[in-house]
Amino acid sequence: MSEDFNMSMRKFLKQVGVTSQQAIEEAMRKAGDTSGRSFEAKVVLTVEGLDLEHVVTGKIEGQS
Repeated sequence: MSEDFNMSMRKFLKQVGVTSQQAIEEAMRKAGDTSGRSFEAKVVLTVEGLDLEHVVTGKIEGQS
């Protein structure tokens, strides 16, 4: 793979990770005390022009 491809991929994935974490943290703050609870999470990645749909699921534990 080309260096340009690798750099654009890393930049995109970093943006996804950072902005997703910020959004989750903000939602947790707004929810208040979520200790003892867990939340099902799902990310759906689509790439136009590549006919790609990739789904990642997981669980996020609450906090106080």
